[in-house]
Amino acid sequence: MPEALKEYDLIVLGGGPAGIVGAAVAARSGKSIALIDSSEELGGAGVITGTVPSKTLRETAVTLSGARSRDLYGVDLSLRREVTIADLMRHQQSLQATFSQWLEQQLKASGAEVYSGTAEFVDSHTVRARMKRQAAGSRLREGEAVDFRGAHILIATGSSPVRLPNVAYESGAIRDSDTILHLRRLPKSMAVVGAGTIGCEYACIFAELNTQVHVIDGRSRALPFLDTEVSDILMRVMKKNGVIFHWNERVTSFEPIGADAVVLTLSSSATVRVETALVAAGRRGNTHALKTELAGIKLGDRGLIPVDEHYRTEIPHIYAAGDVIGPPALASTGMEQARHAMRQAFSSGPRTAIPELLPTGVYTIPEIGMVGKTEDELIREGTPYFVGRARAADSARGRIIGETDGMLKLLFDRAEMKLLGVHAIGEQATEIVHIGLIAMLLGAKAELFDETCFNVPTLGAIYKTAALDAMGQALIMD
Repeated sequence: MPEALKEYDLIVLGGGPAGIVGAAVAARSGKSIALIDSSEELGGAGVITGTVPSKTLRETAVTLSGARSRDLYGVDLSLRREVTIADLMRHQQSLQATFSQWLEQQLKASGAEVYSGTAEFVDSHTVRARMKRQAAGSRLREGEAVDFRGAHILIATGSSPVRLPNVAYESGAIRDSDTILHLRRLPKSMAVVGAGTIGCEYACIFAELNTQVHVIDGRSRALPFLDTEVSDILMRVMKKNGVIFHWNERVTSFEPIGADAVVLTLSSSATVRVETALVAAGRRGNTHALKTELAGIKLGDRGLIPVDEHYRTEIPHIYAAGDVIGPPALASTGMEQARHAMRQAFSSGPRTAIPELLPTGVYTIPEIGMVGKTEDELIREGTPYFVGRARAADSARGRIIGETDGMLKLLFDRAEMKLLGVHAIGEQATEIVHIGLIAMLLGAKAELFDETCFNVPTLGAIYKTAALDAMGQALIMD
């Protein structure tokens, strides 16, 4: 029989970015909290398998390959030796362990009780957890079960890669976005199935390390949610870096040849033989073992949990945030969702909805940052607009660092010159997009950038150039 009920103001299921932030917000309100995570280390996909590991790997690849310096006159820092997986993963593994320990310390300092165990619902207020290891300060031992009762519950169990049926992942030659980090050696050739965010990020990383990369997708372009012009620039740079695209194709079969090769047959009957295949077929919510039906929650497609604008499920005291509720499925947005959900649950103050303007960062090489409308969206909506563009190479900082592909694109409405969309590609794009994000949240117009003094040399200064480009067009139209 399970141990006697432990009662809390909040039970958090999942120790990733959303779960940890949700617990921290509730702790600041003086609530009693139990956080249960199925992993032995805190951090979820954000720290263990996704955001931090992949971005650390990207940074390592960019540094080792000399990508930031290859366009400087007279400087050649291109990769000159064979890089091992140990070279690539050493920093990532150290960072992951340090980050996980720090997160657990922060949670415990806030007063939250942290348990490592698998959880399932008993009813809408009760969760049963089976311990994976003994919790500090607890007599619960590995394998024991305990029932937790919570006035509120936050589901933040994250997501996992979708695995295609009848694909021999166990061969070792076929990987998903979790197991790609466990490669024993750097492959000389790789197929990436899926030109979404994960697929394109890993394609860029391995191409930077001299792996011959094939990207296969049933659509006609990479990352179709991006502004078309930005997507075109990315594809051009990826091709320049050696990536081969196979558009309007789907993989009809994977045939592993031992652990070091696989042959992919495409819908056109063409074949691609590579050492490793990465299948980036999307993600599904980690809800299969939760028994959510016992809490009265019906799951959506791919095990995702439907929520309202305040991240409440159909059961009012149960909330969900992060990857488990679906797109945009970013660490940043998951944390904001959890913060808002817990304020909704425990705050007596005003409860406004989370801002609709949420930035997107894509850590390809070059990286991409965006917020607001794309040009295609404005055309579909029939909104008259002006486009302001500036190349990073037009700025002193861009020339100093050898940035040849970077661009900032600003979209303004014609009536008031109000900023509607920001699209950046190139070095620090995920950083400089925040200037535009704040401007949009304040309802800024093009004149703001003209009147702002930017430090020189900085990449942020190209906001002034892009805004003046759009304002010049407006003057011509008058």
